[in-house]
Amino acid sequence: MSTRNFHKTSLFALLIVCFTLIPLHDVNLLAEELLAGVGKADISEPTKPINDPLFVKALVMKQGKKVAILITVDAVAIGGIGHISDKYLSNVRTELQRELGIPPSSVIVNASHCHGIVCSDVEQRTIQAVRSAWSSIVPVQAGAGVSQEGRIMENRRLLMTDGSETDVRHAYSMPRDQDVKAIGPIDPEVGLLRLDRMNGSPLAVVYNFACHPIAGVPSKASTADFPGFASKVIEENAGTEIMAFFVQGCAGDVNPIVYKGVHNPRDSEPLGNMLGLSVLRGLKTIKPKSDVAMQILNEPLSLPRAADMETRIKAIESEQARLLKSLRGTSLNFKTFLPMAVQYKVSDEFPAYYSHRYLLDAANGRDDLLKMDAENKDNMAAYLENIETMERLTRLNVNLDLLKMHLEQNKAAKSETLEAEVGVLRVGDFVLTTFPGELTTQIGLNIKKSSPHRFTFVAGYTNGYIYYTPTAQQRRNTGYAQEDCDCLIGPEWQKLFEDKVGELMKKL
Repeated sequence: MSTRNFHKTSLFALLIVCFTLIPLHDVNLLAEELLAGVGKADISEPTKPINDPLFVKALVMKQGKKVAILITVDAVAIGGIGHISDKYLSNVRTELQRELGIPPSSVIVNASHCHGIVCSDVEQRTIQAVRSAWSSIVPVQAGAGVSQEGRIMENRRLLMTDGSETDVRHAYSMPRDQDVKAIGPIDPEVGLLRLDRMNGSPLAVVYNFACHPIAGVPSKASTADFPGFASKVIEENAGTEIMAFFVQGCAGDVNPIVYKGVHNPRDSEPLGNMLGLSVLRGLKTIKPKSDVAMQILNEPLSLPRAADMETRIKAIESEQARLLKSLRGTSLNFKTFLPMAVQYKVSDEFPAYYSHRYLLDAANGRDDLLKMDAENKDNMAAYLENIETMERLTRLNVNLDLLKMHLEQNKAAKSETLEAEVGVLRVGDFVLTTFPGELTTQIGLNIKKSSPHRFTFVAGYTNGYIYYTPTAQQRRNTGYAQEDCDCLIGPEWQKLFEDKVGELMKKL
């Protein structure tokens, strides 16, 4: 054999060994470069007061024949509630398929869940953002990583001493401090996908984080809330011509920190600034690579509609009747209660006057002041119990209305199941699971723990909106909270969803 033929044979054998070691589903992907482009459009409603702009942003990624479109929208939801219609998702997908040949299953649309007001032509502006991204694609490198931000949010579910749970909302009062035993978990992890141009300059960053954007701003005007401020910090400091994409996570039971504070104006900008800086710190730890695989999967999942709503409604109505019957008569009203409460708090032993008057009565064998004090204390206790009962009734009334609304929706659907989409997007080591419900924190923690991929992240509020989707345990809560009452589905949904995610993970 000639030396030349020997080298050819050796090279051929080496290639066979190399390709044998590479998983079959990655062979073609590793041979093809990843392309990406970004675009955005302002979707603020111009007839309403605007504090800061709302945006729809599009990230187009292509690898060979595969395409993935990630669209983020500064809106409360993709249909269902808010200002985006139920037809938005299908209309956007249909137009993108007609104009650009993009399969509907390749399009992921996530709502930040901010409560800003979007314009009426948001569909057209979404299409324009995708067009801009599509026309500007360039070869990119990609890398995944994490950062941490645990200062700006708190779990709003409270575990009570009686074993029930309630939540922290502006719709009703807080329970007594002594009745609260513990709080639920938060997930401080910020999931990061970094896309750089081949010259090393950053093109885009996708960051996944879980918290309700409902702090607002002091002006009370329309705002993208903390995600908008965080993205501004990133884009102004990470380099020229970078676009930041906020992807809302499992925020169903997570509020901004000090959500019920009353001593300072509610302001999401400091929260967004902290999150943005945490993202910037995380980006510095990521080293993008060019040989990355991209894959997108999107499959339907049938979920059981709740079959226990009428039973839960009757239970709340029974508790309402019991609480109403427990109200006690008292001679006090707020005008007389408040000064008396202060007076008796200042001096519990001698509240009516100075101590020498009590000593004088005792020397004369009288107990008039002591009897009056006992009567006043009994009246104050009754008044406080009535207030606490009123607050419990308020919580029940709000959640009862939610249950009744969803009972009617389920009846009108004339189906025992609700159809949802479950998606998985993989870009290199970055893996993102998507779902249209308001997922609670524990769901995301479960999926991250069970995933075989280190950098696995979870996004709710994606490709539709099906209200809250709490854990099975939260769903069975006897204390009633928004997450388990503002819900269309039964507790069995959780296992079905987590099993589906596990199936999709194995396909990556």
